[in-house]
Amino acid sequence: MLKVYTLANCDTCRRAVKWLRARGTAFDERPIRETPPSMTELRAMLAAQGGELRKLCNASGREYREQKLAEKLPTMTPAAALALLAGNGSLVKRPFAIGDGVALVGFDEHAWVAAFGAK
Repeated sequence: MLKVYTLANCDTCRRAVKWLRARGTAFDERPIRETPPSMTELRAMLAAQGGELRKLCNASGREYREQKLAEKLPTMTPAAALALLAGNGSLVKRPFAIGDGVALVGFDEHAWVAAFGAK
């Protein structure tokens, strides 16, 4: 089943969930701060994003800035970066949608239509 990690007060997450519901797509919504994506899910998403770690990060978030990840990320190993994300859902870009044949971060309607098909 499709898992969609969201944050309750995130407008982009609400738009993505509304979009999925309007199309009748079944999904399991999970709170990203309380239950961050697993290492397995993060590795799959990293592969789907062409190995670009930054695409998985909530670069506009306070914790990302406070930890100076823009400076640290380029020198981190993928394993270390993914472990950091798995341990802190606030650092993960959202919505984070992963399931059979689907791996999307952020809500770009054109990308979501391509992944799920137009309805």
